[in-house]
Amino acid sequence: MIVYLSGAMEQATDEGEQWRSEMTEWLKTELDHDVINPVVSSQLLVEEHEAYDYSDWKFSNPKRFVEFIRKAIDLDLDNIINKSDYIICLWDYDVMKGGGTHGEVTMAYYKNVPVYLVNQVPIEDLSGWIMSCSTDIFNTFTELKSHLIKTYSF
Repeated sequence: MIVYLSGAMEQATDEGEQWRSEMTEWLKTELDHDVINPVVSSQLLVEEHEAYDYSDWKFSNPKRFVEFIRKAIDLDLDNIINKSDYIICLWDYDVMKGGGTHGEVTMAYYKNVPVYLVNQVPIEDLSGWIMSCSTDIFNTFTELKSHLIKTYSF
């Protein structure tokens, strides 16, 4: 099984690296599932295209910035559509400042890829669209892990 870890990056303090690292280790150890971590994929994309200062391009060279970000979008959506068996999404306030996670969850729903959402905002702030794209919604990673063990342990 392959899981894609969706959640805020652009607006998150550490690009969401900490929770993704912790989930990656848990998924490999407990379920022997492979992980697509977009933080790692993005870092590799930056290196491949020598785009170390790409965030500066947003202001200094918007066309170049958009072209590079489109490469990241294409990679992420390909990973969701063609490589992932399910998605784990962390939904918090940082997600609301971006757009990628919204698109990833929507695309996963459209392609019938299960979306397991860990919601960390009050229910009144959770979009009905995102709720409806989610297969299951959890309040904590502990609840999610319990579900994953029941669902994917053989």
